[in-house]
Amino acid sequence: MRRLALLRHGHTGWNRAGRIQGRSDIPLDDAARHDLGALALPAPWDRATLWSSPLSRAVETAELVAGHAPRTAPALTEMNWGDWEGRRGQDLLDTPGSGYRHIEDWGWDFRPPAGESPAEVWARIEPWLAGLTGDSVAVCHIGIMRVILARAHGWNFDGIPPFKVKRNRLFVVSLDPLAPLGEPVRLIPREARP
Repeated sequence: MRRLALLRHGHTGWNRAGRIQGRSDIPLDDAARHDLGALALPAPWDRATLWSSPLSRAVETAELVAGHAPRTAPALTEMNWGDWEGRRGQDLLDTPGSGYRHIEDWGWDFRPPAGESPAEVWARIEPWLAGLTGDSVAVCHIGIMRVILARAHGWNFDGIPPFKVKRNRLFVVSLDPLAPLGEPVRLIPREARP
């Protein structure tokens, strides 16, 4: 069985301010570096092939929790939010006619202006998933995780999601077929690593 464990990158200043990052290469903040430096991947994921989005916040998260550099895959780059990158989601919701809406109202074809839809994200992720062998960990972004988990759970971005993406947890899916595997697995304290 091929398995993939998804891990969201640590906090950035834009995350904490509620700003949409998308493909903007915003680094981890100092608090995230401190927190992630005290955590590690649990077994057996500490021996899995380590992948990351090429954006620095994901690469650095991978290095901190795994202790070595990841392979990077452009397919894992965050969803392109186009004209909305750098904006606050709440401000867009409060702006009549902006077109911004909550995730449970997206559907697969929701697209930010000059951005990318979940369906388009899936089209670039699917070939990368098909090429994976054995167990892999992918440190990536909430948009990438939502698309993979939506497909795994059979959720169509319509109504309440059957999962909630939290930090410092591995969301594990089988790739043959694509399906969720159990509850999210917490990262462990670094001193607990054998």
